[in-house]
Amino acid sequence: MSSSTDLGPLFEEIKLDEVEYVLLGEASHGTLEFYKWRMEITKQLIEDNQFSFIAVEGDWPDCYNVNRYVKGVPESSESAYEVLYAFNRWPTWMWANKEIVNLVEWLREYNSNIPEDKKVGFYGLDVYSLWESMEAVLQYLQKVDPAAVKYAIDAYGCFEPYGKSVEDYARATAFIPTSCEDEVINLLVALRSKASQYKQNGLRHSEDYFNAEQNALVAKNAELYYRKMMQGGTSTWNIRDTHMMDTLKRLMNFYGKNNSKSIVWAHNTHIGDARQTDMADAKMLNLGQLVREHATEKKTTLVGFGTYSGTVVAARQWGEPMQIMSVPEAIEGSWDNLLHELNGGNDSLLIFKGSNYEETKKSKIVWDKMRGQRAIGVVYQPEYEAYGNYVPTNLAKRYDAFLHIDKTQAVHPLHMPESREDPDLPETFPSGL
Repeated sequence: MSSSTDLGPLFEEIKLDEVEYVLLGEASHGTLEFYKWRMEITKQLIEDNQFSFIAVEGDWPDCYNVNRYVKGVPESSESAYEVLYAFNRWPTWMWANKEIVNLVEWLREYNSNIPEDKKVGFYGLDVYSLWESMEAVLQYLQKVDPAAVKYAIDAYGCFEPYGKSVEDYARATAFIPTSCEDEVINLLVALRSKASQYKQNGLRHSEDYFNAEQNALVAKNAELYYRKMMQGGTSTWNIRDTHMMDTLKRLMNFYGKNNSKSIVWAHNTHIGDARQTDMADAKMLNLGQLVREHATEKKTTLVGFGTYSGTVVAARQWGEPMQIMSVPEAIEGSWDNLLHELNGGNDSLLIFKGSNYEETKKSKIVWDKMRGQRAIGVVYQPEYEAYGNYVPTNLAKRYDAFLHIDKTQAVHPLHMPESREDPDLPETFPSGL
């Protein structure tokens, strides 16, 4: 892949099918080329197809600060670097990196030339920001309705004994029949009871309320997520991806139910259809599956990404400092290895829907088959890759398109320790994806 013109077949299918949801994946959270090509796709979708917003696998409060910046809201940050450097939840490198700085500055410039009601937004889909979201609701109510602040104080106070430790809260609720569920539900109900009042006086006030309501929803779902965490199993994964889907639907409704279009950035394990992997055997669902079920496959394009070898930013254990690691050559029999051999070490774009699928099938490869596909999380130990970093995948059904970048390099984090291995290279939860 050398330029955005190489993506022509992908854009043909998106335009042909009048797609409203484009989900852009990644095989790791720390690979430069995945960010680069998602940015190229995103820019063209916004410029040529009038897509409404970008939603990422990130925390709502941090990403909403980005949203304010790209829309030029008064008293927002001074620069993209400033607003992204403030992302402090580990793993920071997912969004606090130089590639996203470029995207955010481009989006702010794009928005500066269009009307207020057409500005493209930037939002987070994730569920982890329990305390940050409660603080955001508290600050909102202090401005618009001091009499309702008590609901936010009750919720915040209930969690206070745990010292902002989600692990302590999870352990406590696992062994003692008590929780803060009622408090976070009461906070959401209190907000919604005065929604019409809070949304008065135009678009800006309407989005301020939307932000507060979403933070209350995050608090409610985060409480459930952390309360279920000690039980193990697949429940927390399903809570998380269901929350992502609900947030995406809320955003689509906010931007206009009949004419909004969304671009999602998340790991392949979230945007590829879970029913076409071994996740289905574990009764795990994901965002890609839920979008297809909600919007139909005709209005959805799921784009997976993969690599054969290179470097990546990750950590060896949860919460440890990031580092640049080598990505070994993909294992024999995997999709990543097959695409490397099939294309002689070159990049390739595969289309699995519409007229361009006929071109893909000319390779004589059986694409409708289960093989392992590489998946690197924020925790990575390359020496053990073959034992847990490949997801059994039906490639042609998991995605509508797949972009294979044969040789990749590490992303450029804003917080990279000065002791990094390569001087030229400038929260998810324990699932690591």
